[in-house]
Amino acid sequence: MTSPPLRRRPRRHAKRPAAMLNDVAGSPREEPLAPDGTAPSRLADLLPRLLSSAALMAATLVSVWLGGEVFAIIWLIGAFAVSYEWQTLIGAARPLARIIVAALALVLAAKFASKGGPLTACAVIVLAGFLAALAAGSSRRIWAFAGIVYAGALIISVNVLYSSATFGTRSIVWLFATVWGTDVFAYFGGRLIGGAKIWPQVSPSKTWSGTLIGIFAGALLGAAVGAGGLGKPLLALPIFALSLVAAIISQGGDVFESYVKRRFGVKDSSLLIPGHGGFMDRLDGFVAASTFAALFGAIRGLPSLAAGLFQWF
Repeated sequence: MTSPPLRRRPRRHAKRPAAMLNDVAGSPREEPLAPDGTAPSRLADLLPRLLSSAALMAATLVSVWLGGEVFAIIWLIGAFAVSYEWQTLIGAARPLARIIVAALALVLAAKFASKGGPLTACAVIVLAGFLAALAAGSSRRIWAFAGIVYAGALIISVNVLYSSATFGTRSIVWLFATVWGTDVFAYFGGRLIGGAKIWPQVSPSKTWSGTLIGIFAGALLGAAVGAGGLGKPLLALPIFALSLVAAIISQGGDVFESYVKRRFGVKDSSLLIPGHGGFMDRLDGFVAASTFAALFGAIRGLPSLAAGLFQWF
């Protein structure tokens, strides 16, 4: 009796590159091996992040504490780094010309904003944006213009808020508490709880659980810092509501920056900060929240923009 012929198992075709990319996007990213062939520890990745974060936090806190030229210089460095990263990653023509235009505009805008001329500062940024757009070429003009406005929004907002003699320091520290609290609690909340992702195609690690925890925690910290020492406990209620909106907007700024990076195919805005990527990666939420705070303060029409955040009754 003859046995039936063996049938060959069908060969599996190799995945196409697009399918492989989809698999990678939907699964945890494998850590590269160390030179000795072993997987690196989480501590090795966490340590430079912690050190970089501590250095950045120290610099910003020192800027608020000392004020004056120190404040102006530290925030100019941050805004210039953001502008440099944006103008570099969009891959447009004449990068050096655009970076120089941005640097000059940021210096002038900071000067005008700190001396009570926010509208003049905005005009300088818009003019520089048009010049950068002309230099960038037809395919990247909008992006070059947007980069100037993005960095300009940071330098103008922090200067107009800080220039208030009564509430300037409080406004910046309130932003620190709200944005940093949101980021930290969103990170650890997402790691501990996990769950559904908000927009995995743009921000693969951002979960609903972490984001909601971060927003609520950031609002609580913002209310505590914003209302603390004012002698009116009920002020915590409107400041909590304001902090809640600022926390939501800061998370929106984080998603927006992730979209920009995805649009141009980069993971980090630069490698300027060890373990952290670039300044855009670290200041995205703060740029959005500080811009919102300055606009909100302007709408209220009180003696200073910062007063519009804390004077309610």
